[in-house]
Formats: sequence, structure tokens, C-alpha cells
Amino acid sequence: MAVPSCAKVFPAFECRSDTEFSGSFRAEYPRCARRHSPPIGKSLAVPFGGLSSLIFKFPPNFERQLSTKARRNCSNIGVAQVVAASWSTDPARAVPAFAASAAGAPSADIPVDVEQSTVVNGGHASNINDVQFSDLFDSEAASFLRSDGSIAIHAGERSGRGIVTDAITTPVVNTSAYFFKKTSELIDYKEGRHASFEYGRYGNPTTVVLEEKISALEGAESTLVMASGMCASTVMLMALVPAGGHIVTTTDCYRKTRIFIETILPKMGIKPTVIDPADMDALKSALDNNDVTLFFTESPTNPFLRCVDVELVSKVCHSKGALVCIDGTFATPLNQKVLALGADIVLHSATKYIAGHNDVLAGYISGSEKLVSQVRTLHNILGGVLNPNAAYLIIRGMKTLHLRVQQQNTTALRMARLLEGHPKVSCVYYPGLVSHPEHSIAKKQMTGFGGVVSFEVDGDLMTTAKFIDALRIPYIAPSFGGCESIVDQPAIMTYWDLSQIERAKYGIKDNLVRFSFGVEDFEDLKADILQALAII
Repeated sequence: MAVPSCAKVFPAFECRSDTEFSGSFRAEYPRCARRHSPPIGKSLAVPFGGLSSLIFKFPPNFERQLSTKARRNCSNIGVAQVVAASWSTDPARAVPAFAASAAGAPSADIPVDVEQSTVVNGGHASNINDVQFSDLFDSEAASFLRSDGSIAIHAGERSGRGIVTDAITTPVVNTSAYFFKKTSELIDYKEGRHASFEYGRYGNPTTVVLEEKISALEGAESTLVMASGMCASTVMLMALVPAGGHIVTTTDCYRKTRIFIETILPKMGIKPTVIDPADMDALKSALDNNDVTLFFTESPTNPFLRCVDVELVSKVCHSKGALVCIDGTFATPLNQKVLALGADIVLHSATKYIAGHNDVLAGYISGSEKLVSQVRTLHNILGGVLNPNAAYLIIRGMKTLHLRVQQQNTTALRMARLLEGHPKVSCVYYPGLVSHPEHSIAKKQMTGFGGVVSFEVDGDLMTTAKFIDALRIPYIAPSFGGCESIVDQPAIMTYWDLSQIERAKYGIKDNLVRFSFGVEDFEDLKADILQALAII
């Protein structure tokens, strides 16, 4: 598994209450195996390293500065800091070696002078933004994480993380900046001989744990998390498509994404071509007649859950030198691995299934170190940083991701079949149904079909609204993928500012319903939907 680029520049930091303490470290090995070969790059000058050794120094009086009351009532990070500071009084416990032992690592002490640790390339100091660790990950280090469910729980955490604590959960590091002890250390950082996040916009230890976890689940070299799904989309597009470039996208997609592509990108000289998700001839024509940089679509799409053949699209685009980015939010990485199918970048609104509790906004992109680094560079300028508290909520939410998605897959498929046979439902859109236009594609590249079902009731705008208002379990809201079921009427929720004729251009009928199934009992949801349909 690869580390996000900001994590790859960290030698082992000490976690000490006494900054003059000198002790010894035991070698630690990384948390989980890389699913891609590590990129060829620069290496760390010490014989161990990586995020598993990244821990924090605390001021000499840190432990004493915390009052007894504060220690009782402090947040997760407070507890972690107390534990870490307490360890500093016992050199033997300074860095636990459980990860090294579990991986069969040598147990000999390795003395390290942290202030002298230098990132080098052929004996020369390297720019910190270019540093990579070519031999950082051992493919056997976390071979015990064989299933997506286990990876979602343990990746980035179980076999070592960058914050030394015996807490099971990952601490939240709330800081806006990272200090330098002396000016000489700052100069060393600027010249690539010392590692630091420097500023909160450039990285955070809690966020890095989340990025590693996602990378493991996606099978990616690197991941960058951002403040929202739209932040991820817009920054990715601006970073990878040059001014005057050309992109291809599809008709069915999240409306705000379409607005950005059709109205904002042209101001940068970027021209979009919009095609039907299944129209391969149109894609080939766009690639033949334009210098296309990127093909960007959702699969499944919003709200009709159309699917693109990711493997075929990737081959066609790559033959013309175009990149492929797939927004897999509706699928989740448990149901669909688009990087393994050939896509260059996968994008998600982590607000939805990934976090899964309707309590946080976030987005991410995963892919090769090279492409993610390009996006990270622009992101560091623009901002849109994920708060570490939100990162913690997503880490916690991912521990039940496989359980939630399994339940949502099952419920949605059973409900789609039920709705398809109901006399008051005129059409059902769900890739798990044989009647879906891309069912064969979905069946080939997905292991489950997601928890969202779109359908049209037999009635007009007000009849559909009456059905929605009669539902007792789902909330009327503009999201999906959480534990609670959510329902909306796109004609009102998303397209109300357009006329009926204008909405029809996008296929949005007044009677369209998008239903996101949560993790409630199937029979309860079934009874609720049937009673609401009976009313209209």
C-alpha cells in the first residue's frame, strides 16, 4: 500500500516530554501491503522509516500543564497526548515494537539522531515535495488483511500508525501549524533535510491515516482527501486538464458537477464534449476529433444509475493519450474497483457511503502517486482542507463500511424487484435489474449494485410528492449512502429552478423518485413503501 505524498517525507519523530531525551528506537514496519509496485524514487537515509515511525514531540511541561480535570474530560487527542507524554518517562516504552514483532522484523535497537536524519538522493539534499520512499513497504507486512472488510477496519492503523499511543482508535490531531525548534531546523526543512507538514493545509497525521486506509481499499498508490466531493471534483479537473484543453463527460451526472464543467471550465478555455454513458462511438469520435486530456464520468451515474464499461473506456482513452477518472460514489470501493479495471483516477464523495452516517462532508481522489501529487500541489494552494475531526469521523465510519454496504446492497436489490412489479410504479432504474440498460456491464464489473434505487411512480408532480410525504421512515433530504434512509424528488430537490421542459432535457420527470436505502430492517422499509404507494 502506498503512502500519500505528504507522508512519504517523514523520518521517525520522537514523542518526548523532555526534548533533550535521547533513547533508542526499534524498527517498525508499515501497516499494510501496497497493491501496486512502489514508485521508483528517492529513499530515506535511515534504515527504517515511513509514517509508522512518525510521532510527535510535546513540550517539556506538557503532561504537567494538563489539569486533573482536563485529563478526565479531554477529547480523544487529549487522551492520546497524555499517554504519549507518559511514555516519555519510560525509555523502554518510548516506541512500542508490536508492529515490528508481528511482521517478523529484527528487534535490535537502532540508534537514531532525529535532528541529523536527512532525506537524500545520491548524496544530495532533495526538495521535500519530490521525496518518495522506494522501499518503504513490505508486501508481507499486513498480509493478514485479505478482505475489504478487514482492510476498511485496520488499514492505516492496526500494524502501526504515525502517532504513538496504545489507544485502539486513532487520535485527532487538532493543529493549524507545526513548529521548528530552531531556525537551522527550518532551513533544513526548506532545503529538504528535515521533514515536517509545516502547515495544516499541507497535511495532518489523522488525515494521513484516513488516506492510507482509502488507498488500501482502492488498491491505489496514493490518496488525497479534501473538504467535499465537489472540492475533489473541481480541484482534480483544474489540476489535470490544462488551459485550452478538452474533456469528455456524460449526460447523466450530478448537476453541480455538470454546471462546473459547462460554465466554469470554459472560462479557462477548457471545452467539454457531453455524450451518453453507453455511446462508445461518440466517445471514439470525440477522441479522434479533439485533443482530449480527460474522460470524466460517474459509474453508476446520478440519478439514473447508468454504468460505463470502465475497462473498455480506459483502453479506448489510453490509446489516444487521454486519462480516465471515474466518480465511483454510488458504487463504493467495495462494490467496484475502477483502478483495477484500468481507470487512472477514482473519485468519491466520502460524505456518502464512505463516512456513512450523514454527519460529515468530505471527498477524495485515489490513483497513481504522480497524478495525485499533481492534484495535491494545486489543493495546497486552493485549500479546501478536511478538518481532522471530520477525518476521524470517516475513519470510524469506515469500520462498518462493509456491513452497511452489504445490507444496503441486499435491501436495494430486493426493493427494486418489488417496485418493478408494483402497479403504481411505471419504471425502475437499478443496475442490479435485468431490465437496466447496462445490467450486463454492471454485472461484469460490480460485486454489488449499491443502496440507491430510482423509480417513477404512476402519477404527476403532486401525486409523487404525496407518496413521498406519506413515507414514515426515510428523511426528505439531498444525500444518500448513510445509515438512515433518504428520499427525494429530483424535479423539486435538484431541478426546481428549471422549467418542466428544461428538466426533461436531462430526463428528469416530475414523477421521478430517488430512494437511498439505509440499514433499517427490510420488512420495515417494505411496509412503509407499500403503505405510501397505497395512498396515491
